[in-house]
Amino acid sequence: MIYLWLVPAVTVFSFLLTGALRRYALAKSIIDIPNARSSHTIPTPRGGGVAIVLTFLASLPFFGLLELVTWQHLIAIGGAGALVAVIGFMDDHGHIAARWRLLGHFGAAIWLLAWLGGLPPVTLFGLSLNLHWFGNLLAAFYLVWLLNLYNFMDGIDGIASIEALCACLGACLLYWISDAPQLVWGPLMLAVAVIGFLYWNFPPARIFMGDAGSGFLGIVLGGLSLQAAWASPELLWAWLILLGVFIVDATFTLIRRLLRGDKVYEAHRSHAYQFASRRFGKHLPVTLAVGAINLFWLLPIAFAVTQLGLDGTLGMIIAYSPLVILAVKFHAGQLEAPEAR
Repeated sequence: MIYLWLVPAVTVFSFLLTGALRRYALAKSIIDIPNARSSHTIPTPRGGGVAIVLTFLASLPFFGLLELVTWQHLIAIGGAGALVAVIGFMDDHGHIAARWRLLGHFGAAIWLLAWLGGLPPVTLFGLSLNLHWFGNLLAAFYLVWLLNLYNFMDGIDGIASIEALCACLGACLLYWISDAPQLVWGPLMLAVAVIGFLYWNFPPARIFMGDAGSGFLGIVLGGLSLQAAWASPELLWAWLILLGVFIVDATFTLIRRLLRGDKVYEAHRSHAYQFASRRFGKHLPVTLAVGAINLFWLLPIAFAVTQLGLDGTLGMIIAYSPLVILAVKFHAGQLEAPEAR
C-alpha cells in the first residue's frame, strides 16, 4: 500500500524528536522532581509526549492528500487532539485551573463529535439504540473521561505507551479481519508514533510523557473508537474492551475516592497499578503485565465480539470482571496506609 512508507518515517521521526525534547528538557531544567505523590524516585525530564503529538499530526495531511481518509475525519481527530495537547503543554509548563482545563476538554470533545456526526446508533444486548442528543452528551463525557483517565494512568514508566500500543495494534488487526481496512490508518500511525517515544520511556524511563502526550492519546483513542462505531457497533465495543485496563483501574479508583470524599482533582498514587508497582518494587513487571493482559485476555474477547458473534455488552462484562477483581486485590482507591503495613 502506498502509505506504508509512512510507518518507518513516523517511527524514526518520533524517536529523534523525543531525543531532542529530552535534551531540551535537561537544558531548560524541565524536570519532574519526585515528591510524596510520585511513583518514581529519580528526577526525570518530562514533556516527551509532544513527540507523539507532532508526529501523528504531521502524518494526517498525507492521508487526506492521498484520499485514503476523508478530511472531515482528519479535522475531527486532529483538531481535538491538538487542542487537548496545547492545554496539556501549557499545564506542563505552568498551571491551568482545573475548571479551565475541563472547559477546554469539553470544547475538544464537542469539536470532535461535530465533525464526526455525533454518536451513531449503539447496540445493547443485541438491541440497536439511537440515543440522539442524549447519546451525543454521553459521548462527550466519554471522551473527556477517557482523556483524563489516560492522564491519571500515566504514572509509571511505559504504562501509557504500552496501553496505547496494544490497543492500537489490536484495533488494526480487528479492522483488517473485519473487512474495514480503511480504518487502519489512525491506530497504525498512532502506534508507530508511540513506538518511537517508547524507546525513551520504557522502564527505566529517560523521559516522561507529560500531560500534553497523555491527554492527546486519550482523546485520539476516544475519537478513533467513535469513528469505528460508525462502521460497526461491534467495533466500538471492541475498543472499550481493548482499553479495559485503564478504564477499570481509573474508574474504580475514582468511584472509591469520591465515596470517601477525596478531592479527586488532586494528585495521588492510589491506582491499582501504582500499588502494584510499589509491591513489586519496580515499574517493569507492572507495565509488562498490562501488555500481557491486553494481548492474552482483552484482544481475544474483542475478537470474539467482532468475529464470533459474542454480544458486545456481554463481552465487556466478561472482559472487565477479572480486572475489577485485580483492582480490589491491589487496593485501587484506598489510602496508602493499608499497603504500608
